[in-house]
Amino acid sequence: MLLIEPMQVEDVEEVLAIERASFAAPWSRLAFLSELLENERAVYLVAREEGAVIGYVGMWRILDEGHITNLAVHPDARRRGVGRRLLEALCNLAIARGLRRLTLEVRVSNSVAQHLYESLGFSVAGIRPGYYQDNQEDALIMWRDLPTPGPRAGHEAAGSWEGAGA
Repeated sequence: MLLIEPMQVEDVEEVLAIERASFAAPWSRLAFLSELLENERAVYLVAREEGAVIGYVGMWRILDEGHITNLAVHPDARRRGVGRRLLEALCNLAIARGLRRLTLEVRVSNSVAQHLYESLGFSVAGIRPGYYQDNQEDALIMWRDLPTPGPRAGHEAAGSWEGAGA
């Protein structure tokens, strides 16, 4: 059974392994620790299966918007809906906290990720030329407008946000 919950300091080693397997320019241990312990505008979630972290997603809250910083799934757990579940959970948290929009960048060559984001309501709004430092690849800028929460929307998610570094 897949469990989505706030990332804890104890998760960082497993997150780093996924980060290194997923990105040409991975974040460092210090970057994740700083996000969890010092960045009051950051929220990070992990997907856990049988106790092991198999994916994670992060976001910064900026006024009434959220900037998704990273999303990665362990190579052995890809194509099973883990990334979708993480993004859905993050969107629900954002809605529960009154955010109006979400944004992210994605490599122009990463059509799999683009398809996932589009299926969740994100659309391309522009390009950041040479955004990725490892090879100067351009990034697509994608945005999604969020609905205004109803009176009970996000109740279950609201408690999780507090323990997720936000």
